[in-house]
Amino acid sequence: MEYFKFLKQFEDENTVAKYTIPAPAQTFQQFIVPDNIESTRKFYSNNEELINDIAAAYRDVIQQFYDAGCRNLQLDDCTWGAVVGDAAKQRYEALGVDIETVKSELLKVNNLALENKKDDMVITSHICRGNYQSTFFTSGPYDSVADYVFAKENVNALLLEYDDERSGGSEPLAKVSNDKTVVLGLITTKSPKLENKEEVIARIHEAAKYVPLDRLALSPQCGFASCEIGNKLTEDEQWAKLKLVKEIAEEVWG
Repeated sequence: MEYFKFLKQFEDENTVAKYTIPAPAQTFQQFIVPDNIESTRKFYSNNEELINDIAAAYRDVIQQFYDAGCRNLQLDDCTWGAVVGDAAKQRYEALGVDIETVKSELLKVNNLALENKKDDMVITSHICRGNYQSTFFTSGPYDSVADYVFAKENVNALLLEYDDERSGGSEPLAKVSNDKTVVLGLITTKSPKLENKEEVIARIHEAAKYVPLDRLALSPQCGFASCEIGNKLTEDEQWAKLKLVKEIAEEVWG
């Protein structure tokens, strides 16, 4: 919380202090991965008990952020990206786990954690697919998780990685509930090469076939430095990417 309080000092009439924490589903998954499940079962006999405790802890933390003045909290969530695609399905089948049950649990822990959140606090979710030295760890379109996270997760906005073919097409956006904004991550942070402005604009309008333009936004697909090492871009190349985002946003949304 002290880190947020430090950040809050720089907030002004044009700037909102935004803070990012791991998603509840991300924490849940760390407890039940094969390397950790044996230790977890010493304290939790089933996933439902674990989910309820994690959600309760997050509700308390979210309230603490609110009390400290936070009005924009982002959940960083790698779990949805880890359950898309054929490779994920095969991996869970090999473990003897029903992947649809996994998706239901991810949705449940996230939504339980968001219960009773204040109306004037914006909580968003970034579905991350890995971001380390310009690499990634998951591939697959959003089709297989759209009925869960797009349709039913109770966040204000989804920040989606859409910077290359690994993420599939725009069609799953049709499942996004009407109360969500979608932030299209069309500008990659993994390569210094600048995207073609007209191609990005065309992809925004393609997404607008499924989600109205006034509920769409544009951003880089992930952070420039999800870890200390960061990605293979110079500082100037990073600023050029952000400048491109600004130019396109002004052209599309005025």
